[in-house]
Amino acid sequence: MNTPKTIRWGIIGLGKIANKFAKDIQTIDHCELYAVASRHQEKANSFAKQYNATKAYANYESLAADPHVDAVYIATPHSFHKANAIMCLNHKKAVLCEKPFAMNLQEVEAMIAVAKANNVLLMEALWTYFLPHYQFVLKELKSGKYGAITKLEADFGFKPKIDMESRVFKKSLGGGSLLDIGIYPIFTALSTLGKPVDLEAKATFFDNGVDATCDMIFNYNNGVKAFLKSTFLEETSSEAVFHCERGRIKINSGFHRPSTVTITNDGKQSTHDFEVKTIGYSYETAHFNALLRSHKTESPIMNHKFSRDLMFILDDVRHLINLKY
Repeated sequence: MNTPKTIRWGIIGLGKIANKFAKDIQTIDHCELYAVASRHQEKANSFAKQYNATKAYANYESLAADPHVDAVYIATPHSFHKANAIMCLNHKKAVLCEKPFAMNLQEVEAMIAVAKANNVLLMEALWTYFLPHYQFVLKELKSGKYGAITKLEADFGFKPKIDMESRVFKKSLGGGSLLDIGIYPIFTALSTLGKPVDLEAKATFFDNGVDATCDMIFNYNNGVKAFLKSTFLEETSSEAVFHCERGRIKINSGFHRPSTVTITNDGKQSTHDFEVKTIGYSYETAHFNALLRSHKTESPIMNHKFSRDLMFILDDVRHLINLKY
C-alpha cells in the first residue's frame, strides 16, 4: 500500500486562530507544519519553535515562494484575505483561507478567478462544516425522520475585552460581530435551509462604526423562518435549534465548535457526544489534505458556490444595517 504524500503546510498570520490550527496539525498523519510567516521575524521564530516548523519568515511573500510549501493556511485579519490568497495562488500554492473568505462578494469572485486560472485548490476555512456533530445533524435532518424544518434559531454572543485597536473592533480590518461571529448562524441557515427568499436585519453599533450586535430574520417559503443573532455585548447560549415537524434537534452551547447534540422526538430525549480529541481544526485540514492528494481544485462540501452564497448574504445584511467598510 502506498504511503500518502506528506502535505507540508505554511501559515500566514500568526494570531490566536493560527495557534489552534498549528496545534491540530500535529495530530494529523502525513501532514507537517513546514513554514510560518509573520511581519516580525521574532514572532515567526518563536511560533516556529513552539510548533516545530522548519522555516520562519518575516514576510508573507517568502513563504508563498518557498518551493517546499504545498498548502497555505491564511489566518490574517479579514481585510487582507484577498491579497494574501491571490499572492499564494499565483505561486501555485493550495489555499485554505480563514472565514470570512474576504470582505465582500467582489473580492471572493477575484480569489476564485485566480484559483481557476492557476488550477489550484482554494477553500474557505469554515471549520464547523467538517465537525462530527455538525455532519451528524446534517445527516439527521436529511433522513426525513423529523420532517421538514419549520424554524431555526441560532445565536452567537460573547463579551470580548473592549479594545478599539484590536482586530475584533477595528473597522479597517473588518471588525464587528457580523463578520467575526455572525457568519456562524448565517452559515447554519444556509447549509440547512439554503438561501432565504428575503431577509430582515437590524444592528447596534460601537462609536467607531463597527457593529456590536446584529439581529436577523431569514424568510423562506411556506412561512419557515430562521432567527439569527450575533453580539459582542453579552454571553449568549450560542446554540443552534432546529424545530422540525416531528421533533427538535439542538446543537448545544458553542454550536460552531465541537459540541453535543440533543434530539427530542416521540416524547424522548437523547444527547449525542462525539468525543472530539482535537480542538476541531483537524477535520477541515484532513479534508483539505485529501483533496490536495487527489489533485482536486474545489471541495465538494465547502465549494466555491457555497462561499459565494455566504458572502452574498453577508453583503445583503451589511447593506440592510448600513455597515460600510
